[in-house]
Amino acid sequence: MGALLLIGTSAYFGRIPIFLFLNTDGGALMDQFFKWATWGAEGWVWIPYLSVVVVLFKKDFKLIILNFLLSTLFTQIPKRFIWDTISRPIASGIPLDEIHTVPGVVMHSWNSFPSGHTATAFTLFLLTIYLFPTKWVFAIGAIFATICAYSRVYLGQHFPMDLGGGILVAVISVQLSLAINQKISNRKIKANNEK
Repeated sequence: MGALLLIGTSAYFGRIPIFLFLNTDGGALMDQFFKWATWGAEGWVWIPYLSVVVVLFKKDFKLIILNFLLSTLFTQIPKRFIWDTISRPIASGIPLDEIHTVPGVVMHSWNSFPSGHTATAFTLFLLTIYLFPTKWVFAIGAIFATICAYSRVYLGQHFPMDLGGGILVAVISVQLSLAINQKISNRKIKANNEK
């Protein structure tokens, strides 16, 4: 729902007005907070996540790896080969003095859609609530993913539409991973029953 809202409002009002509305200067404390928050969705976050979760859920190893691979492919292929000329805010023609940026954050110009950080944050969130289906995990995960995603707009790196694309990547990756994993499990059960 959030993904469609971000994409829909961006399509209706334009990606630049929605970006400028959300890309505000919260001051030095917020700058530091979101600079650190965005690291929670870097690609390398998969390494410790996989290390811990695979140990706890050995039976779901294939699901977790498949999820990681699909999320990466569904993010990187469009960014690099389909929509590789879609600009980020800094290269979109917005006057630079209207974009809030944070010192020390390297600004990128292209490969905007979908947001890889958002895809990573929401894929981790959805996978985690599948593995740990409790209300508090859901609440913490939703807050984590939302903060990581919003950090991309706050830091001037992505348009809200890109966040919507990242959320869709996460939903599709998780759903497809679960379907493939179920099909593999059903095949194994069928093979064992035929023995």
